[in-house]
Amino acid sequence: MPSSASCRPAPQGSGRLLPLLELEGPAQMALDSWLLDQCVRGVFTAPILRFYTWAGPWLSLGHHQQDLPAKWEALERTGQLQVVRRPSGGGAVLHAGGLTYALIWPNAPRVRKEAYQATSLWLMDGFSRLGLPLQPGRTPAEAGGRDCFASATPADLVDHNGHKRIGSAQFWRRGHLLQHGEILLSPPASLWSALFDTVPPAPPEALTAAAIINELTAALRRLWPDLEWQSLDLTDQQWEAIKKQTD
Repeated sequence: MPSSASCRPAPQGSGRLLPLLELEGPAQMALDSWLLDQCVRGVFTAPILRFYTWAGPWLSLGHHQQDLPAKWEALERTGQLQVVRRPSGGGAVLHAGGLTYALIWPNAPRVRKEAYQATSLWLMDGFSRLGLPLQPGRTPAEAGGRDCFASATPADLVDHNGHKRIGSAQFWRRGHLLQHGEILLSPPASLWSALFDTVPPAPPEALTAAAIINELTAALRRLWPDLEWQSLDLTDQQWEAIKKQTD
């Protein structure tokens, strides 16, 4: 596996790690956008990593995704899921029974392919140590694709059977990167089928969210060994600022 030296420029300063949070979709997206904004403002100058789950089943739509199927709207109308739009691109992602990560990377490599390569190294390192080797997908990106997990671009990671296990998408603001990724674990088969007219891949054996978080956090430390990491517990005042973005 290539070393972190191939992922220059390496970030400097103190990275931030947030605790696992379960929130509704708009609050999760507002928090990610707020963290990115703090990087743009220079409050945080090193990467921020957080993992989260969703309160109830949610369907997140890519920033530019349009022409939604009528059956998706019907599922939302009947209360079977809720819908939120991501700032990042890509297709629709069902958030239920999985684990989401957000990596905010100030002053990431301007060539976006290089940024994806660095984050893929991080994810592949962590999952290889969990006993699930992954590799980048090979399908060209398709603008306007509806289902994020229907294809695997080089920004995504697949297992040895070709099943997509992690779908990632980016959003850039003034040279700073927000990368979202969904780690597929055990989504509800009936809801997945209702949305995408297919069945989800079989869940990986003996993998828990806690184990994934531990290994991916350790892998990020290996990717950037000179970076110090600190826990970030948001204050009430910061939460108020984040909440205003959902109003």
